[in-house]
Amino acid sequence: MHADNWAHKAKLMGYRSRAVFKLEEILIKSKPNKITTILDLGSAPGGWSQFIINRYPKSQVFAIDTLDMDFIKGIKFFKESIENIYDIEDIVRLKGKFDLVISDIAPNLTGISAIDCENIFGLNNLTIKVAINFLETNGTFIMKTFQNSNLKSLRKDMELSFNLVQTYKPAASKKKSGEIYLYGVK
Repeated sequence: MHADNWAHKAKLMGYRSRAVFKLEEILIKSKPNKITTILDLGSAPGGWSQFIINRYPKSQVFAIDTLDMDFIKGIKFFKESIENIYDIEDIVRLKGKFDLVISDIAPNLTGISAIDCENIFGLNNLTIKVAINFLETNGTFIMKTFQNSNLKSLRKDMELSFNLVQTYKPAASKKKSGEIYLYGVK
């Protein structure tokens, strides 16, 4: 399917972004144990949260982003940086009890490769730390990152805390995009 067709399909299905098809493909291929308590990091515009609540309507979804996210029934959204996640009581109360942590978060890119690589690496490491602290044993983690000089190091860092780590390049990702997804089971 051509890249623009994914966006068109998302719009026809009422989804906020084409990214839902990336998450859907990873979930189908990875078959997580359960999807009942979900933490969505960098959730705006809300496509992943929307997909999860539509597919798993009895689940609890907690979404966090520094950007605004329009209301989605069944989603608890917090406009906050993941750096301040420990200030959000509703989320902290469930520390160690999330069975799925998802992150489609990315920093604003400058176009300067060295700076972008370091910003991505820093944000990804912060995201991994949050996932480690908030996931239950055997919980699943899905995170967007980018193919760059830090990817091997990032994956090795993740392998220290996760029993299984895999890499995915979903069909809905633009072929020219350097985005890639890391999947882990704690």
